[in-house]
Amino acid sequence: MRKPLNSPFNPGSDSVPEIWAGRTAQLSDWRDVVRPRRLAGLPERGRTILGEAGLGKSALVRRIAKEASAAGDWVTPQLRVPSGADPLKLLAAAMLALAEAAGLASAREQRIRAALDRVQAVAVSGISLTIRQADGPEPYAALTELLVEIGRAAIGRGNLVLIHIDEIQNIQDAAVLSQLLIALGDALAHEVEVEAPGGVLVSRTLPIAVYLTGLPEFLEMAGARSGATFARRFQTVTLVAIDDDELTAALQPFVIEGWAVPDDAGGMTRVRMEPGAVEAIAELCCGEPFLFQLAGERAWYADIDDVITRPQVLAGWETARSEAASHVERILQRLPAKELDFVEAMAALPVSDRTLTQIAKRMGSDKASDLGPTSQRLDTARGIVERGRPYTFRHRAVEAYLTSDWPDVPKG
Repeated sequence: MRKPLNSPFNPGSDSVPEIWAGRTAQLSDWRDVVRPRRLAGLPERGRTILGEAGLGKSALVRRIAKEASAAGDWVTPQLRVPSGADPLKLLAAAMLALAEAAGLASAREQRIRAALDRVQAVAVSGISLTIRQADGPEPYAALTELLVEIGRAAIGRGNLVLIHIDEIQNIQDAAVLSQLLIALGDALAHEVEVEAPGGVLVSRTLPIAVYLTGLPEFLEMAGARSGATFARRFQTVTLVAIDDDELTAALQPFVIEGWAVPDDAGGMTRVRMEPGAVEAIAELCCGEPFLFQLAGERAWYADIDDVITRPQVLAGWETARSEAASHVERILQRLPAKELDFVEAMAALPVSDRTLTQIAKRMGSDKASDLGPTSQRLDTARGIVERGRPYTFRHRAVEAYLTSDWPDVPKG
């Protein structure tokens, strides 16, 4: 009945999970704002989706990309940037593939051939070799030129070009990051003249959408190195935990009609969940998409019958405890010392005493104002705390780890 081969839960693979929870605001933004505006030729900024590990950044944009592909749009693969890699080289290779799909490779226009040749050099040699060995425009300018040509072709087809660059925080070279952001930003802002009904020429932007995903520190990197240009051309969202109501809603099909799986007789049967099992999964995962998938997977593996019970969820979680703890520990270990001290001091205080003044005292400082920038980064950039009266935790798994026995299985 329940087997690893038919589990609908899939933690930590960046794939689009079958059991999808939350992120309705970001999905609505794509469906109702980004795609229709870019298709209509209206200006719309790129999107930067940031957040701590496990919040589902890559899976979110992969779902958007899946929807775009189903609509006939031209979509790059997930361009994951390894540490030390040349992102312009990765983008150049992806743009050449899109140019092939657009039919530009067979075009005879000299400007298109020149753009393709120049971007081919970037794709083969990378930014450093290209700058040293070839005359002509900078690599970012060549990429922009090809993006424009692909965008023109997309106008003719009536579809969109979607570009997704992941692990954007791994671009440590300021010059390379600047070139990448300028190339993408210039393509987003570029306008062309098209003929409207009646023969009137009108200006429109290209049907190109860009999504960047990565860890929260990218925001400071981009702001420091690109300043107002980045803020003007990209809208940034920092993901936080998913509400329990959204997690419960995602599992409701299990409760109402059950999840269809093959049986052992060549037909189909359904696996159901008791309401107590749904409640247990929501409690244990603390709003984290990765932990939600992990808790669901281990509950699925806990038995083979057709009903998932609360005891099975708890039994499955026992096998996931160390992985859940390591997940939160990695988040805390990445924090700079002062930010880590802040969240630990905040967690040690009673909920009603979590004010900036009391946190400062707990850290051995008499000046709460000295912690203003630290609290701001933890709030707006990292999404770990929320400033207020009192301060609260936005990252519920961090709070649970620091203030309770979680991820131990609750008794009773």
